[in-house]
Amino acid sequence: MADQHATNRSVTARALAVLETFDMKHRRQSLAAIARRSNLPLTTVHRLVHELEKNDALARGSDGDYEIGSKMWRIGLLASVHADLREVALPYMEDVYELSNDAVQIAVVDGLRCLVVERIAGSRTMSVMSKPGSRLPLHATGVGKVLMAFGPPELQDAVLNSLDRYTDTTITDATKLRSQLLTIKAHGFAKTNEELAAGATSIAVPLWGKGGKGGKVIAALGIVAPSDDVRDISRMLPVLQVTASALSKKLAESGY
Repeated sequence: MADQHATNRSVTARALAVLETFDMKHRRQSLAAIARRSNLPLTTVHRLVHELEKNDALARGSDGDYEIGSKMWRIGLLASVHADLREVALPYMEDVYELSNDAVQIAVVDGLRCLVVERIAGSRTMSVMSKPGSRLPLHATGVGKVLMAFGPPELQDAVLNSLDRYTDTTITDATKLRSQLLTIKAHGFAKTNEELAAGATSIAVPLWGKGGKGGKVIAALGIVAPSDDVRDISRMLPVLQVTASALSKKLAESGY
């Protein structure tokens, strides 16, 4: 029995060694890179990565490289920093949902993507709407564009160097998108129309931490609605702005 426990611990340690090779500078890696950084044999890494992928702990991209999978992000949402943000924001999100009856979400920057920390969905929710823990492209979503526009230049440059196309209306021209980011920052909101998926439109505003608008944007609050709705989603902008102002003050009081 002791030997079996030792073996189990050894397997766990090796799996953790694989996962720990991923960090801010190594978000996507090949098998060879994982083996090199974990100091494990390539055959061992191949087996472990295959098991981790089957269990959604790792995800394999179209280019064959691997990144952290959805299960790890869902577990990560239990971390106190995200749990606290969700707890503070949820009542405000519920207020927005009551007025819009559309999906409401809050997201934060996560590497070169945005991480959906919480969402409220209802009968009008689009199938494209992600679940908490999902990582969305910054350049093709309302919340993502807000986070990009108010983010540091190095974040913008990194994203603008790799603009994937998701629909015919996804902006993949770096010059055009950079200009749009300046407009978003000047006006204080972002709006998209079928840029991530057909049939979905979104609008989003920034959430500020300590220092208010003179401080740092820590998250984005947004709504996703059907693009064929006769009611323009822009009608919800004043609601989002008032809610974001109140929520930002609460987040600052909570230490954000």
